[in-house]
Amino acid sequence: MVNVGHGVSLLSQGTGYGIIIGLGVLFAAVILIAVKIQRLYLMEDSGRSEMFMVANRSVGTGLTCSAVFSSWMWINETVFASVVCYQYGLAAPMWFGTGLSFQVALMAVLGVLTKLRVPHAHTSLEIVRKRYGNLGHVVFAVLNLINNIFGCSSMILAGSQLVVGITGMHLAAATILIPLGVVLYTAVGGIKATFLTDFLHTTIAVLLIIYFTLSVLTNEHIGGLDGLYDKISASAAQHYVVGNYAGSLLSFKSKGAIMFGLILKFGNLALVIMDTAFWQKSFASEVQSTVPGYDLAALAIFAVPWGLGTVMGLSARIIDTLPIFPTYPGTFTADEVASGFVMPYTIKALLGSGGTVGMLLLLFMAVTSTVSSSMIAVSSIISFDVYRTYINPKATDRQVVNVSHLGVIFHGVFITGFALMLNYGGANISWVNYFSPILTCPGIFPLIFTLMWSRQSKLAAIVSPILGLVSGVSVWMGTTYAIYGGISFATTVELAPCLYGAIASLFSPVLYSIVISHLKPEHFDWREFLRIDLVEDETTLSTSSASSPDDSIAALSTGKDQKQREKTSVAPAIYESPQLNTVVPGSATPLVDLVHPLDEESLRHLRRWYKIAWIFLIFIIAITFVVWPMPLYRDYIFTKPFFRGWVTMAILWQFFALFAVVIYPVYDGRHEIVKSVRGVGTSLRKRFAS
Repeated sequence: MVNVGHGVSLLSQGTGYGIIIGLGVLFAAVILIAVKIQRLYLMEDSGRSEMFMVANRSVGTGLTCSAVFSSWMWINETVFASVVCYQYGLAAPMWFGTGLSFQVALMAVLGVLTKLRVPHAHTSLEIVRKRYGNLGHVVFAVLNLINNIFGCSSMILAGSQLVVGITGMHLAAATILIPLGVVLYTAVGGIKATFLTDFLHTTIAVLLIIYFTLSVLTNEHIGGLDGLYDKISASAAQHYVVGNYAGSLLSFKSKGAIMFGLILKFGNLALVIMDTAFWQKSFASEVQSTVPGYDLAALAIFAVPWGLGTVMGLSARIIDTLPIFPTYPGTFTADEVASGFVMPYTIKALLGSGGTVGMLLLLFMAVTSTVSSSMIAVSSIISFDVYRTYINPKATDRQVVNVSHLGVIFHGVFITGFALMLNYGGANISWVNYFSPILTCPGIFPLIFTLMWSRQSKLAAIVSPILGLVSGVSVWMGTTYAIYGGISFATTVELAPCLYGAIASLFSPVLYSIVISHLKPEHFDWREFLRIDLVEDETTLSTSSASSPDDSIAALSTGKDQKQREKTSVAPAIYESPQLNTVVPGSATPLVDLVHPLDEESLRHLRRWYKIAWIFLIFIIAITFVVWPMPLYRDYIFTKPFFRGWVTMAILWQFFALFAVVIYPVYDGRHEIVKSVRGVGTSLRKRFAS
């Protein structure tokens, strides 16, 4: 078992139990109330599968941005960004930020393309099955589950170890209690519940991130921007980093940082593209909200690791030998660093117990937002891709929702057990972060090709991820043995083998897919995707009430009232589709008769967003991969003025994130907020009047 904290407890066990249990119960209660308000005043019933899984495809730009940001604000962006800055210097948090942005921007491209080609999709696996049949469906379901299991369990693993290190709670208790409250509110509210709790998580977390950054930076032991720079420069000899230019923490030329950044890019790409949750959030967003919501989140997320990681990591280097540091007079060990204690120990030393309680709160926000999205994703796979597809194809809507509820509970129990296994098996957050990309990357390009390349054959889609996984593991093990002369827990988590394994795992399926597709060519007609239809879903799912085509397109396009429709800049045609009344796509309908549920004006609008999404993706890759970092990768140590500007810009970016994911969603959803408040007020007045 990992020795978390080495007996150093920053808070009492009672505080730990109180926060973990109390917040879980609080969020569950809030969601129960919110679900009831949605049903009574916004006509959003989480008891229906369309609402439970894709929120009636009615989520606006602001809430989409906040939810994507929250789902992507893992513990890594806060805790692990501080770790890599402590290890490699200020280059690492910046590379961390670049490793978060482009994946979300790519998902914006895929999300709007899905609305164009598969407008009624519920899960990414549903798309795979329509194109490649049951075998392809099973292969990608396994890949998706592997991704969700490792991603979700790594967050519980890191969160539980940090909670134990901070409070001294029992490891098993922390591992079990962290996801417990999430199971309660997710099972009740479905994906819309995760959107709402994501907003609450995000609001609290962003405020705490800004508070921690500014409070630590201005602490008397740090001395502001100039004090931080002067103290790091003065202690350069004691903090020599192998692989950095002149061993300096203040140089962007860092071999370790860039290798970490590359591993992160590949791993994070899998955690987005292979995660059903990110696809579902794009399905749940309104047609005009997917691209701006995702791209705004792609910009905002950069703020978390860059500013917070830089300040925390460098500040820890200054104080880790001072009497105020929690481990004093003992040293800050490599195991404690790798387990993520750079940030909590720094906060305890500089901000005291109050700051440490805030740190525990931030941990809870980061872990539970990720876990809730994973639970909805896995429950949708269980209910829609397994139960309704293979077990009970004639399942009613209520049966599908019931299985979704059970899926949330099952996933919660399973992932807790898996995290316990990792904990007692000796894993830590560093090992999982470096190892998991090798397992999660092989399906990325075959899945992208499913939507973008009509000539990827069924055989190629099925075989190339399997060959990619074999190639990645082989390269990982082979390079480990070649470089270090043996294969062990310690050697397999080294940067070089993990990087080479991730590269092989990610890119080899591209070669396999192209070769196999040319040896056995096929051509897929995109109109086949129109057979996945809401009308068909509703008529087969519901035995009591069949939905009309008009109901279906209303569910697809909007769940909002007329005032909200009038305020949007989207043409009215985006909400109406007379053609759908004439042809209902189904398995027996000839391709020539299949009609897209959106009219030409709406499709032109989506094609315009598709081009914008591509432009933004190319722009953000060019800026964050080449234009910005590459000129800095040279024999250069930051001067004090340049360092001031660097950290100041990082802090300003945090305030931009506050606007994008907290303030703007409130403004964007003001009509629903007012409608809900008025509804509640009217109900209360009637109750008291009676």
